Amino acid sequence: MSTRPNSAQSGFTLIEALVAMALMGLLVSTLLAITSQWLPNWDRGLHRIQRSESVSVALDRISADIAASEFIRPDGQAKSVLFDGSDTSIILARISLGPNGGRGLDMVRIAETGDGDGVALARTRATFAPGDASSRNFGDPVVLLQAPYRVSFAYAGADRMWKPSWRNAERLPVAVLVTVRDAQSPSALSISRIAVIHVSAPADSVCSSADNNCDKQALLTDVTTARASAPAEQR
Repeated sequence: MSTRPNSAQSGFTLIEALVAMALMGLLVSTLLAITSQWLPNWDRGLHRIQRSESVSVALDRISADIAASEFIRPDGQAKSVLFDGSDTSIILARISLGPNGGRGLDMVRIAETGDGDGVALARTRATFAPGDASSRNFGDPVVLLQAPYRVSFAYAGADRMWKPSWRNAERLPVAVLVTVRDAQSPSALSISRIAVIHVSAPADSVCSSADNNCDKQALLTDVTTARASAPAEQR
């Protein structure tokens, strides 16, 4: 009994295998091209998000310190309040912060300092004691903001006019404008904000006059809208 030979072989021919390999190579090269364009954009977007979050956290910390400023005089005979503000730094007194802070006062300095990567904004502290604040040994440094970001400050009093410094004043400022800039661009970032100080005068002098000067809440509300009238270099 004879058997009929198979008319077709099972499997792929050499030509079919070569065509399949060529198509696979074309697909892989296309995916690599797309990935090489997408990954850098994704990485830059993620980096921008991380930087924005770090700036926001830094501004939250700065605003919290400024808002908690206490009306303290360096000693019993001084008329000026313990608050020294320039366009690049602030020294203030506030209630101690942290688990070991107790109920005392801290002197807080927020200022730019040099580090290995350039200029950074750092927060340092010292225990409050009567005397010249600038002579204190500030420690416990915490880096708030690093390059390429730079921070500048402006101060508004009861007259709601922004000033580049606040020194040797008898009262605390009502609000502090914290402006953030990218060192590569002169324009201010939209994340900049106004920190309103909770107390700007001794409690016994807030309502000392007979006229209607006790509506401090209205003043604090109005000063938050004063940013539009700030000088161009402070906005």
